[in-house]
Amino acid sequence: MNNDFAVFILTHGRADNVKTLVTLNKYGYTGKIYFIVDNEDKDIDKYISNFGSEAVRIFDKKALADTVDEGNNFNERRTITHARNACFQIAKEIGITYFLQFDDDYTGLQYKLYFDGKVINQPVKNLDAVFNLTLNYYKSINAKSIAFAQGGDFIGGLDNGKGLYRFSKRKCMNSFFCSTERPFQFIGAMNEDVNTYCVLGSRGDLFLTIPYISVLQAATQSQKNGITGMYVKYGTYCKAFTTVMMHPSGVKASIMKSNHIRIHHSIKWANTAPMIIDEKYKK
Repeated sequence: MNNDFAVFILTHGRADNVKTLVTLNKYGYTGKIYFIVDNEDKDIDKYISNFGSEAVRIFDKKALADTVDEGNNFNERRTITHARNACFQIAKEIGITYFLQFDDDYTGLQYKLYFDGKVINQPVKNLDAVFNLTLNYYKSINAKSIAFAQGGDFIGGLDNGKGLYRFSKRKCMNSFFCSTERPFQFIGAMNEDVNTYCVLGSRGDLFLTIPYISVLQAATQSQKNGITGMYVKYGTYCKAFTTVMMHPSGVKASIMKSNHIRIHHSIKWANTAPMIIDEKYKK
């Protein structure tokens, strides 16, 4: 792996249940790993005992919370937002330029391909190669961040009828390739990834999803600790409306119909991601 790259696992209260670490080892990752833990986590000593003091990076959660618009007045810090923002400074402190933010509950990564009208799912077998290739792509473009796809992106099938992946590629959620040379701030205590790519995307910053690889994740709110407690307390109503408040010209609340019908955000991309053409094409 590139010595100027590391995987940051953002985790809270799950020192004995970091599924992502098991997955990284299983899928062949050999590079640097750091665990991003806040100073309000009661499991700090356990994290250090399990993974070593060098690998555990602790940040001041209240100090980070005071620098960001959380989108509410709940006085509630059970959110991953502040850990995401802490990563940029932590990366500088340990002397790396590029890092990948992963949640702590990933159970796998798989290729998502579409051939002859059929979906082909294959597990990733060489994660070092996948990370290196994705990092090289990230370095070659001016995106603030790029992400792997999620399982929900493929609901309704991969094909849009034109042989192309059907879901929007201007979103960027859950996993983030980032650089200390392209800093940005995540906003909102709930729905922080959607808030960020909508607001910054509307201002001309580029965020992308790589549709050919998907992360597999434990079901939302199925695990204890982390942000689960906050979502259980306030529900998807507050989650969706945080993004509506952040970007009202491009986001509205709608209904997601699945096994459990719930309120969800709906993005109008024409009002969210400006399609700016380089001046060299003006003639």
